[in-house]
Amino acid sequence: MASNSNAISLLTRLLENASLLKPKRKPSLLLPSSSSSILAHLNSTSSPPSTFHLNRAIESLAACGRISDAYDLFDQMPHRDGGSWNAIITACVRNERPRDAISLFRQMYGEGILPKDVTFASVLSCCADLLELSLARQIHGLVLKLAFSSNVILGTSLVDVYGKCDIVDEARKLFDLMPHPNAISWNVIIRRYLEAGRGDEAVAMFFRMIGAGIRPLSFTVSNTFLACSDIFALKEGCQIHGLVVKIGYECDVLVRKSLLEMYAKCGAIDDAHRLFNLSETKDVFLCTSMVSAYATCGRIGDAELLFEEMSDRNIVSWNAMLAGYARSACWEKAMNLFQRMRKETEEIDILTLGSVLNICAGLFDLETGKQVHGFAYRNGFHLNLFLMNALLAMYAKCGCLRNAEIMFFRMDSQRDRFSWNSLILGYEHHCQSEKALAALREMLRETTPNESTFSSGLAACANIFMLDHGKQIHAYMIRKRFEIDDIIRAALVDMYSKCRLIDYSVKVFEQKKSSDVVLWNSMILGCAYNGRGEYGLEIFEEMQKHEIRPDNVTFLGALLACISEGYVNLGQRYFILMSEEYQVVPRLEHYECMIELFGKHGFMVELENFVESMPFEPTTAMWTRIFDSCREYGNRELGKRAERCINETNPLNPVIFEVIPERDSVPTDSIDCS
Repeated sequence: MASNSNAISLLTRLLENASLLKPKRKPSLLLPSSSSSILAHLNSTSSPPSTFHLNRAIESLAACGRISDAYDLFDQMPHRDGGSWNAIITACVRNERPRDAISLFRQMYGEGILPKDVTFASVLSCCADLLELSLARQIHGLVLKLAFSSNVILGTSLVDVYGKCDIVDEARKLFDLMPHPNAISWNVIIRRYLEAGRGDEAVAMFFRMIGAGIRPLSFTVSNTFLACSDIFALKEGCQIHGLVVKIGYECDVLVRKSLLEMYAKCGAIDDAHRLFNLSETKDVFLCTSMVSAYATCGRIGDAELLFEEMSDRNIVSWNAMLAGYARSACWEKAMNLFQRMRKETEEIDILTLGSVLNICAGLFDLETGKQVHGFAYRNGFHLNLFLMNALLAMYAKCGCLRNAEIMFFRMDSQRDRFSWNSLILGYEHHCQSEKALAALREMLRETTPNESTFSSGLAACANIFMLDHGKQIHAYMIRKRFEIDDIIRAALVDMYSKCRLIDYSVKVFEQKKSSDVVLWNSMILGCAYNGRGEYGLEIFEEMQKHEIRPDNVTFLGALLACISEGYVNLGQRYFILMSEEYQVVPRLEHYECMIELFGKHGFMVELENFVESMPFEPTTAMWTRIFDSCREYGNRELGKRAERCINETNPLNPVIFEVIPERDSVPTDSIDCS
């Protein structure tokens, strides 16, 4: 009896001390070095070791990370019961060996041993990790057969596995059947809605949980703030903030971090800043969240300042600043930061490499991108889907389409929608629109496209004037009920305009009011290219009335419309307005438009004055247009100057200035803007 007590005492001490043992430390005297010695020790007592004691030994070995010894002990056991199987299955789960756990479960059931609820829970967690939906359904059937359906732990596990396997509606049905879901159950369903991109339902479930009188876990609150961020639900986020203060979670690091991110992503950056300043402890995690918040809202200067003030930085901090630079297209600064990062820390992860590849694409720096590819290969990152997609996108954007195709075909069954989109976009951007449309057709056989796919496809149709294909894409989106957002509308307007179906462009544009400048730009340019400059200028004026800030492309469209309609004075006013009121620096194409505007309509004095006022010497193409205008309208002095400049840059094909016989009349501007 005493010996049995000693054995129990020993195993109890093993369990109590298992969490203190580390695999790299010298084995504790309390823990024999192998399963054989455990058996020998227990056999030295007056009575043989019981199955109960051996089960506890398996658990203690697994808790110390000695899964092989736990296996050996399990295999040597003279008698096993349900607890033995549960112990070894749980050991596999804890040591991240889900396939072994599932295999043992199948063997256990095959030997006629009925699992307990804890065994089911362990195996369901493995199914969730491996996305083994078929097995999960079979286990679900067993759970119902063995009358465990009211068990809250198993109910939660089933909700979890169905949610992870992307059948959230079934997960929700199971959740609604649970008689008394606990706080963990609510956390699981909210998390699965969040991961499925259904943030609105995640937020709704959170408020339903509060209505049911369940106190949320801090993780649940954090997940709900993330859901509010995804759907820009600032009002709901503020309400949850009030609840957080009421239940005392405002000091929780995770909650505070997700709350700050919610305010930032919802555009309430001042609230995020205020929350940051009120925090007593500004640790590396909170500072990193604020850096990310500033960068997300485009306040890259504030992000830089806070980043430099941080006394401690982790890999997430560096990644947040890199992503912020990339989001603001500060490619040079981003690359310099990465070089500095390499000197200050040895930490680099998948997200870092993904950001650097994005930066390489922004800079069209193919050589550095190839070096990152080599680094990823040497360090075993190259098989990661996220990084493979980043490499594919980099090669495609840099025009190295052969390497992009190689990456794409190597991915085989791993490739996803992002992989297809990157390849199609690469083809479209680099004048291979036929290949882009062929890839789009192939994609439809393998996966479901999204709005980004169709945007690239419509751009490809516009490039090669494939009106029928563009109409088919438009019709497909309507049939399949895809959202025709502002990006798609801009692509449709551009496609129909370039295919000379301007009336269709106008219909798409006028379907719904929008503040998206790209959509307005597409319509203004489309009108200019289709001889509808008058309507394009009306749109430009309407745009200003709605206080939609024009950019350089907007002014380019307005100037082209002025050229087509002969509105010289108005074009001059727009050119001045561009820099003086909107601080848009004129680009080469704007100067080309002004030269075309003056030259085409015979305003020679204005043309000469404009050339004299230009901050740079006209290009050869500009001098050629000036030369032609001077010949047509008889401006000998400026024409001779243009002749000299053209011949200096192209002496092998000299031009000779000769005035073309005078035209009957010189057009005058039809709008008096004085």
